Formats: sequence, structure tokens, C-alpha cells
Amino acid sequence: MKKIYFTITGTKHHYGQEFFEPGMEVKLIKEPDNEADTEAIKVELEGLGHVGYVANSPYTVQGESMSAGRLYDRIADTAVGVVKYVIPQGVLCELKEETMVQGVTEGMEGYHTMERNLDLSE
Repeated sequence: MKKIYFTITGTKHHYGQEFFEPGMEVKLIKEPDNEADTEAIKVELEGLGHVGYVANSPYTVQGESMSAGRLYDRIADTAVGVVKYVIPQGVLCELKEETMVQGVTEGMEGYHTMERNLDLSE
């Protein structure tokens, strides 16, 4: 199974991103009733609650990470990710494979290569 990456954005509207560290687990929760985006995926952190959203815009999705729209049908109502990198443009995470909807791999070619195509400089 290829690795799937996603970007957490909107952290400045909550607690910022300074406390994120590689290895932390985040919970993804679909928000189908979100008025701004019916494919919104909220990101929560245990103990803090809502910390941001999965990026869903070409301006906020980093590297070859998946947008919320591409990720939406590949996860159940909730899923788990692991923080890989914290960069000024957002928090990059990897989706835990066991939280994916089984059998959904179509259109995922290339998503395992994000690390080599991402500018990690500040």
C-alpha cells in the first residue's frame, strides 16, 4: 500500500502549530454539514480538540499530499494520521493505513513520493 500524506492547515485559527511534533497522532473527522466545504475534514488532537482542517486548496496543500477532497472517500467518518513534518506552510502528516476504507486505491499513484518533492526549508 502506498503512503498517503495530507497537510493540516488553519492552525493559526486555533492553537497555532508550534506544539506539533513528528510522531504525534491526530484524529480526522469528516464534517459533511460544514457550510464552507462539504468535503471538510476536521483535525483534532487529544486534550486540545479542534486544531485545524485537512487542506483542500491548491494554495494550502503542500507537496504531493492529498487534498481533503481526494482523501474524503478514502476514509471512514473518522481516521488517524501521524505528524511527519512541521513546516511554516503547514503540518504534514501520514494517514495510518489501517484507518483507510478497504479497497480504495484508485488514483493514488505518486502519493508515496511527497518527501522528495517537498520544500522543507523555512
